[in-house]
Amino acid sequence: MKRRIVMAAAALAAIVVLALAGGSFYMLGYSLDPDPNRADTDSAYAQLYSRMPDMRPWADSLRRCGLLRDTFVAMPGGERHHALWLRADSACGRTAVIVHGYKDCAVKFLYLGRMYHRDLGYNILLPDLHAHGLSDGGSIGMGWNDRLDVMRWAEVAERMFRVAGHESRVVVHGVSMGAATVMCMSGEPLPAYIKCFVEDCGYTSVWDEFACQLREQFGLPPFPLMYTTSALCGAVNGWRFGEASPLAQVARCRRPMLFIHGDADRFVPTEMVYSLYAAKPGPKQLWIGRGSAHAMSYADHPVEYTRVVADFVGR
Repeated sequence: MKRRIVMAAAALAAIVVLALAGGSFYMLGYSLDPDPNRADTDSAYAQLYSRMPDMRPWADSLRRCGLLRDTFVAMPGGERHHALWLRADSACGRTAVIVHGYKDCAVKFLYLGRMYHRDLGYNILLPDLHAHGLSDGGSIGMGWNDRLDVMRWAEVAERMFRVAGHESRVVVHGVSMGAATVMCMSGEPLPAYIKCFVEDCGYTSVWDEFACQLREQFGLPPFPLMYTTSALCGAVNGWRFGEASPLAQVARCRRPMLFIHGDADRFVPTEMVYSLYAAKPGPKQLWIGRGSAHAMSYADHPVEYTRVVADFVGR
């Protein structure tokens, strides 16, 4: 009888372990597998124009004239990464590096490129992050390792748009996962030409965001699946959910940062921005988009959004 109980307990433990392992592999793939159609640039432009029809004349004219250009660089690990760029003749060394969101690409964020280029007179560079758009990579990085790639892109942009006799001034602006990337980057040692950051609807940490979505989408608590999936991510990708923490990184940031969030954001809950803002020492500003859902603050309030960003980066 005792032996049967022991065998039953062992069998149950094996089932639990297998279920957790299977669940962890599923959740890791569900969260971090790239969009299989990520390189379909025509579809990306179609989605941009569907969301913002007024973007078509601006973007199409630049593409016809060959002014909106592609560039590729080799990252330290050997991967080939892509970016779009556009020069502004009156920029005098002012450049915006604009970082897209989760499973998006540079093309879909050209609306912010237009804001910086047309309205503020900046050169612009929009990278495709690791495993997004035309950049190499097999697994989404959620902004953690991406912070190092964007630092590389900022270096490329500064060199590309440098003007003799003018100080290089680079602002790094990200939305959603791009905002998390920007915040993670902000806590690193930075070159002098990176003057400030704009984060729009970024999360406090990958752990917090995934735990929130695990609850919202699957009705599950963090334990045990978050723990096992994070450990699996560490084994497969070299980073864990807890260490990918914009909250910890902004606490080390000494450059000015503008925080933007919609007060109707349910995907990255609005309360996250208040924790991030409180953690950031030194120069900072907070602007809340009234009635805006996730990543919709510019679409809902383009004039006010542009004014707030222009005032901040112009200081």
